Amino acid sequence: MEGLSLSAVIITLNEEPNLPRTLASVAWADEIVVLDSGSTDRTREIAESFKAKFFCESWKGFAAQKNSALQKASGDWILSLDADEEVEPALADEIRQTLAGNPSATGFWIPRKNFFLNRWIRHGGFYPDPKLRLFRRGAGTFEDRLVHEDLRVQGSTAKLRNHLLHHAYPTLDSYLEHMNRYSSLGAQMVTARNGLVGFSFLDIVIRPQLTFFYNYFLRGGFLDGREGLLLHLYHAGYVSWKYAKAWERNQSNKAKTV
Repeated sequence: MEGLSLSAVIITLNEEPNLPRTLASVAWADEIVVLDSGSTDRTREIAESFKAKFFCESWKGFAAQKNSALQKASGDWILSLDADEEVEPALADEIRQTLAGNPSATGFWIPRKNFFLNRWIRHGGFYPDPKLRLFRRGAGTFEDRLVHEDLRVQGSTAKLRNHLLHHAYPTLDSYLEHMNRYSSLGAQMVTARNGLVGFSFLDIVIRPQLTFFYNYFLRGGFLDGREGLLLHLYHAGYVSWKYAKAWERNQSNKAKTV
């Protein structure tokens, strides 16, 4: 790529089903960096087939792992991707054109299309889902959170028009497994923030129902058909699980001190 160089940076763990699609979408980048945390499938073989620089480190948490991956990049700019994301061709062209113009902004927000059971979810708060992913090397780091870590950059930001494609939940099993893991991490964040957590009928029962009503009816989630119904129904379940697990953690900690 002419002009400013670009590094595409990805963290992985057993991403054999997703990685070929992701890497093919950034094969035009000047450098691809993959930081793995102990895959036992063909992740390394696939990464190296795309001439990626492959590293392996023990898991340190999402933010720490991503920040470690950023440090291994050498390009003028970095495009940080999840292993289940894809750069659509129009976005690839837009990034190349933007960097060729030597932009004054430090980072760029990119809208993201989220797919659930292979359907693009356009409503209920799932779109445009802007993500700050393209930024000058050295100007951005991921904030230290257990889950939903966000990138912070030093300097001004702008917006791109074209999309990342997020193929996160191709099956119900994958979604429920993901939400089970994330609700556990969310529970840790709740207890770290609030300390002792009691059994809350409001958080475990009422809050999930309000979440479903707000996203499905008020934000138009019903417009996404059956997939929208399932997504918002199970997302409400995730909210309940998170607070129930926070209470469970509190009970477990109390039992250890007795």
